[in-house]
Amino acid sequence: MTQRIEDYALIGDLQTAALVGRNGSIDWLCLPRFDSAACFAALLGNEHNGHWRIAPTGAGDCTRRGYLGDSLVLESVWETRTGTVKVTDFMPQRDVAPDVVRIVEGVSGTVEMSATLRLRFDFGSVVPWMRREEGHRLAVAGPDAVWLRSEPQVKTWGQHYSTCSSFTVGEGEKVAFVLTWHPSHEPRPPLVDPYESLTHSLEDWEKWAARCRYEGPHRDAVVRSLITLKALTYAPTGGIVAAPTTSLPEEIGGVRNWDYRYCWLRDSTLVLGALVSAGYLEEAAAWRDWLLRAVAGDPADLQIMYGLAGERRLPESELPWLSGYAGSTPVRSGNSAVDQLQLDVYGEVIDSLHVARTAGLPAKAHAWSLQLSLLGFLESKWREPDEGLWEVRGPRRHFVHSKVMAWVAADRAVRTLEDDPTLSGDANRWRAMRDEVHREVCEKGYDPERNTFTQSYGSAELDAATLLIARSGFLPPDDPRVIGTVDAVRAELGHDGLMRRYSTTGSVVDGLPGSEGTFLVCSFWLADALHMTGRTLEAKELFERLLALRNDVGLLAEEYDPVARRLVGNYPQAFSHIGLVGTALTLSGTHTAG
Repeated sequence: MTQRIEDYALIGDLQTAALVGRNGSIDWLCLPRFDSAACFAALLGNEHNGHWRIAPTGAGDCTRRGYLGDSLVLESVWETRTGTVKVTDFMPQRDVAPDVVRIVEGVSGTVEMSATLRLRFDFGSVVPWMRREEGHRLAVAGPDAVWLRSEPQVKTWGQHYSTCSSFTVGEGEKVAFVLTWHPSHEPRPPLVDPYESLTHSLEDWEKWAARCRYEGPHRDAVVRSLITLKALTYAPTGGIVAAPTTSLPEEIGGVRNWDYRYCWLRDSTLVLGALVSAGYLEEAAAWRDWLLRAVAGDPADLQIMYGLAGERRLPESELPWLSGYAGSTPVRSGNSAVDQLQLDVYGEVIDSLHVARTAGLPAKAHAWSLQLSLLGFLESKWREPDEGLWEVRGPRRHFVHSKVMAWVAADRAVRTLEDDPTLSGDANRWRAMRDEVHREVCEKGYDPERNTFTQSYGSAELDAATLLIARSGFLPPDDPRVIGTVDAVRAELGHDGLMRRYSTTGSVVDGLPGSEGTFLVCSFWLADALHMTGRTLEAKELFERLLALRNDVGLLAEEYDPVARRLVGNYPQAFSHIGLVGTALTLSGTHTAG
């Protein structure tokens, strides 16, 4: 049976990540980076597309599991007829090469264990040549080489193009497996000690988590979401991927399956605000610096997303040999939305750099010049239609959120010049732009009969992104148009109390067939908007409900299907966890940015 999305837990080494099922199988892992081809792709196909399972012989899902303290070290426990065993899974932060460590330990009685390693490089399509070398197993295919070793050694054999083993553990006995990748043309990297690596990993994560300065009633949830965001960070550059997966469907069996293993500019302001408010200035500075490097160049060439190091070419292709998660096809690698025009990203970049400046992050000499360049381009382009925040693949429109973010760009420039008159720039010019955008949005993007801002000019459709109007400062929270928008969006886009991004029923806005689940970050935005408009009790009730949607290890996907009552979309989703942290900080009064 296909594991549900919420049946997976995350482990990672701050350069890539793996998904471990409740059944003890690692069904997704890209090596050596988040955006590399997967060597375990059973998540998007079946076991023949690559996986690594360690579990008691004949057992199903584990009895219980959880992360050890405030770490990314996962412990899964099986209680069997003959005894109890636990498997500890983690990826130590790498010195040279990526390692996956799996430690099997007998807790009581005696338990027979089975292990099956089925490596399939290039997203499950390439079967490597496996041989014994230096007493260990070595798999090679093209540019990829993977070593498997165990301490102590257990007997392994080849079967159906996989490596199998069977062994028994009694109380207090341990067997550690280490899987190590390296380029096949290079020598084998140094061996890591699995037990020392475990100790260091726990110490590193606990030390990092202790830096969180949020002390509110939901500290455990906030810390777990911050750990997840840290796990989605590509440490060499500071970039944060939207999710470590591709093509997990927004509708089971549907076609809304996208590759999220890249860094989106749309996330930048919210990421920075959450990191700064939670006390993670080092990570906020690294993300700010990634942002500055990625967007450098001609402002006309600004993209909505980039690769982990700021790469610009992310060509989209389909992987037809993969049957898709629960039959959801196509499976995609790359994302052609990179070529879209989304004018809101100019506002998001400028707002992010404003947040960084006001938070006291070390200044970058060229940051202000870059902002002026982006703003100058936006000044000439903001009147044009675009694809909007949600990357619709239908016709371009005058999306209200895009216009509001153009206002944000001008507003932040004015505020920066007011705070520091020594900076170059024409404050009067940006005030004039700010005022013009504001007038147009209020005239063309607002429906006075329904008392709500709409998704785009002249449209009857609504958009959850308009919930951010007060948060952006475009209008005060007590403005009747803000309150009306919150009420209208909640009524029309709500589904069982949760928020959809926009309506897909009978709509041609996104140019795609089918539907999708409720969008979790939009539901967090609703909680924020309820709080800002004086309905804090309702906001807290919604926040508690959203917390209850997390799986047993505290993770959220992009969306939630309230009919099937399951998580859908790419997983775990940075945007959802940013929303959780932001709402917790907002409700506690400690959100200092944005």
